[in-house]
Formats: sequence, structure tokens, C-alpha cells
Amino acid sequence: MINKSILVALLAVLIPFSSSKAQDIKESRPQSMATKMDQIFTPEIGGIKQVIEIKTDDANKPVLLFLSGGPGSSMMNSAASFTGILKSKFTIVQWDQRDAGKTLKLNPSPTRPSVEQMQKDTYQVIEFIRKELHQEKIYLLGSSFGNVLGFYIVKNHPELLHAYFASNPVISQLESEKELLNILKAHFKENAVATQELDSVNMPFKVDEDLFYLRKWLFYKEGKQQVTSNDFKNGFLQWSKNWSPVWNEVMSIDLPKTLKKIDCPIYFFVGKNDIQTATHITKEYFEQLKAPKKDLFLFENSGHQIHQDEPEKFQNTIIKALPAIASDK
Repeated sequence: MINKSILVALLAVLIPFSSSKAQDIKESRPQSMATKMDQIFTPEIGGIKQVIEIKTDDANKPVLLFLSGGPGSSMMNSAASFTGILKSKFTIVQWDQRDAGKTLKLNPSPTRPSVEQMQKDTYQVIEFIRKELHQEKIYLLGSSFGNVLGFYIVKNHPELLHAYFASNPVISQLESEKELLNILKAHFKENAVATQELDSVNMPFKVDEDLFYLRKWLFYKEGKQQVTSNDFKNGFLQWSKNWSPVWNEVMSIDLPKTLKKIDCPIYFFVGKNDIQTATHITKEYFEQLKAPKKDLFLFENSGHQIHQDEPEKFQNTIIKALPAIASDK
């Protein structure tokens, strides 16, 4: 049976309520009433029940919705490790996307997920949250693949956001994967097995083994020696049956060409040691992007999972951005 820790690492690296009208949202509860919530909701989103967790000691606090990476992963069970400080300022909302986490346990997607479908799900989730918590706008944070969903909202519905936090975002993923392949080939040039497998990788990917070999040797470079096992390979290829078509869609994303200007504040979080979503690509995109307010924060001791590598700095950086965001309102 595949090692659960390996699957968690794998998924981490690789998301019908109609739109609520503005007058409904503005009927907010009295600000003097602090309403505590620690509740799981299962609204119908995109034709299936999807799991949304809301935790707060005061539902009047602004909402921060996390968009998990993957695709196919969940941040819900580990959220306490990177939201303990944030809960002083926000109502924390976690969502398990279709075919991930608690939503998958509740009901699998009747069709294989697609990027477009999951982006529409994201909009419906935000509308549900706005209606449930009586808030006109929310804060949104995307982690890795979660940014594929987050930037869709930024582009199409910026009026729903106070600000967007992009953590190790997917910007130009094909270029990132090409750079990763070159880095791994150079690193493992004395390893005959790695060299053979990496030399077989096609760009763009043609078969599931292309992505498998890239992630296998990336994880091995990071010290996860279990990835050479048959269990890891079988687990990865099982994941690929559902998610490789989605990741192939992601490979076509090129934000510098398709999203040059946005209409909400945006903050980029990049790990200095991230070679999965290349740090320099994010920096270059940040420099060219036009936004009412923007900033970029470099995390010196982080790779691709900033919220895990530097959770305290991750949270404090979000909180420190709030006064600047508020000054524009």
C-alpha cells in the first residue's frame, strides 16, 4: 500500500448557488455581535456537494479563502499549522475542491475535472461564502495550482476581492517545467538511472511518465528517497489517470501574454529555493504586471511550500499587508 506521506507530498506540489445580489450581501449582521463559527458546509457547487470549512471567533472579520494546490490536494487537515496567527485578523475558510479531500469522500465528480470546471466552481464557492457571511468582498490566497483558480477570479471578478495573495504561483508553467528538467539533468548527471529517465521526458508532456519522472527526481533531490519505490510510481500514475489532463491544461497557461493588467491589489509570495514554479519567472511577471497596488515578498528559507516552510513569516507577511490594502479603500 502506498505510503501516505509520499502521496501528500505528491499532491501538494502538483479547487447550485447562484450569484447573490449586492443588496443581499449588504444585509450584514450587526457589527457589535461577534458570531463564532467552526462549521462544515456542503453546498451544491458545480452539480455536486463540495466541502467548505469556516472557522472564526467573529464572523464579522474579513474572509480569507485558501485555494489548495495539487491539483487534487487539500489544505484543510493541516490548516492549523499555518493559520494560527491569521485567525486573529480573519475568518478562515478552507475548501476541498472536486475530487480532493473531504469533497471526494462525500461524492466523486461525475465527470473528469477540467480547469474551466474548477474555475467556475471557485466562483460559486466565493458566492456561497459571501452570502453565508454577509460580506461583499473577500481576501483570496492561491497556493501553487490554486493560483490557476485564483487568477481566474482576479481576471474576471476583481470586484469580489479586497486583495489577492499568490503563493508560488503558476505563471508560465511550460517554461518552469523546462527549466526544472535542465536543473535535474545537471544535478543527476552522474546518476545513470536518473539520466536515462530524465532524457526520456517530452516537453510538452505526451505521456504520464513524463511528469512522473520530473516529480520523482525533484522529490529525490529534496531528500525523499522513497520515491524510487514501486508504491510511489503506482500511486502517482493512479493520480495521473484523473489529473494529468488538468495539468496538461495548466502547461498552456502563460500569464505574461494573457493577463497584463488587473484591477485589485495583488501580493506575490515566492520561495527562494522553489524550482517547480521558477522564482525568476514570477519576479519578471510581477515587474510587468499593472495593478492598483502590488508587492512581492521573497522567502529565503522556502521552496515550493511557503506556508509549510516558513509558516510564521507567511502569516505575518499577510497581516502586514492589510494597512496598505485598507488605505486604498
